[in-house]
Amino acid sequence: MDKMVMPETTAAQALGWVDDATKAISPAIHTSTTYVRDADNQYRSGRVYARDHNPSFDQAEAVLCELEKGSKAALFASGMAAATAVFMALKPGNHVIAPKVMYWSLRNWLANYATQWGLQVEFIDMSNLDELKRAVRLGKTRLVWVETPANPMWTITDIAAAAEIARAGGAMLAVDSTTASPVLTRPLTLGADIVMHSATKYLNGHSDVIAGALVAREDSDYWQRVKAVRAQIGGTLGPFEAWLLLRGMRTLFLRVSAACKSAQILAEFLQGHELVEEVLYPGLASFPGHEIAAKQMNNGFGGMLSIRVKGGEAAAIATAAHVDIWKRATSLGGVESLIEHRASVEGANTPVPFDLLRLSVDIENVDDLIDDLDQALMRGHRA
Repeated sequence: MDKMVMPETTAAQALGWVDDATKAISPAIHTSTTYVRDADNQYRSGRVYARDHNPSFDQAEAVLCELEKGSKAALFASGMAAATAVFMALKPGNHVIAPKVMYWSLRNWLANYATQWGLQVEFIDMSNLDELKRAVRLGKTRLVWVETPANPMWTITDIAAAAEIARAGGAMLAVDSTTASPVLTRPLTLGADIVMHSATKYLNGHSDVIAGALVAREDSDYWQRVKAVRAQIGGTLGPFEAWLLLRGMRTLFLRVSAACKSAQILAEFLQGHELVEEVLYPGLASFPGHEIAAKQMNNGFGGMLSIRVKGGEAAAIATAAHVDIWKRATSLGGVESLIEHRASVEGANTPVPFDLLRLSVDIENVDDLIDDLDQALMRGHRA
C-alpha cells in the first residue's frame, strides 16, 4: 500500500499485495523445495532452499511486521517451535526469567529441557514488578519472558515497565501475545524486543493450522541466531499452512472484536452467577491488573476467560460434560467457543486450581453461549 491505512485495512487486504505475473489478489502457494543458481553459482534471487526461503512466507511475515510495528518476522511450524527458538538462540549459562503461570507446554519445556543444556531458568510472579527487579541479575540475565494475559489465569504484566526493568539489567524482553493478538496489544511499541504468537490461535482463527510466529523490533545478531535455529532445527511452516494463515489473518480484526464483546458480556453474567466462585477476566473492574490491562490493551480485553466453579473439581468437570454448544477441546481463538478443565490437561504439578474451567469465547451468538453454560452449570452442580 502506498499510504498509511488503519490496521484493520492492512489485515483485510494483506497489505494490498497483487501478484505481478497474474494480477491475482490471492497469493500463490509455492511448493518448490529448491531454487536455481545463477550461471556463476550465485543466488541473486535471495532464495536457496525452501526450509528458510519459501516465497509463501513473504506476505504473511510482511503483514505481521506491519501489524506489530516490527522490522523482521519469521513463521514457524508451531507456537512451540517459535517460542523455543527464542531460548535456543541464547547461550549455555544465560539466565532467563519466566512467569510461574504461563502456557503449560512452554513452562514444562523450560523446566525440563532448557535447563539440561545450560540455561538457568527462574520462574516468578511476573505481575509483581518488585519481584522481577529482584530476579534480574545484572550482566547475567539475558532474557525476560512475559505472557500477558497469561494462560489460563489471565494475569496481566505491565509490558512497558517490564521492558524498562529488563533493559536496565542488560536483558531483552520477549512477550507471548497470543491471547491479545495485534488487535489488542502491540508489545514492540511498548518496549519489547520480540513478540511471539502461537499463530494456531487468533492469527489463523479457524482451528485448521498449526503455526507460530516471531516479530522482532529490530534486526540484530541475536535475531539472526533465531532465524538460524529455525533453519537448522527445521521448525519451518509449510507453504499451504502459510497460505491458510494469511487467509485467516484477513478476518483477524472482525473475529477478535466479536470475541471481545461476547467475552465481556459473558464475564459480567457469570460474575453474579450463584454457581460460580470467581471469574477471571481482565475486562472486569474487580480483576487484579485491570487498570494495567486497560492501559496496554486497546479495543477490548480479549476472548479468553476462566471461571472457578462452586463445588470444586467434580462440579467443574461435570459442568464441562453437560455443554451442548461449547466444545470440550484444547485450544483457543477459533470461530467455535471451547471449554476445558485445564488442570486435567496440564497434569501433575500444575499451578492451576482444580475447580477452574478455561473458556475461549468466539463468534457464536452470545445469548446462545450464556444459555448453554448456564444450563451446564446447573446440571453439573446436581451431578
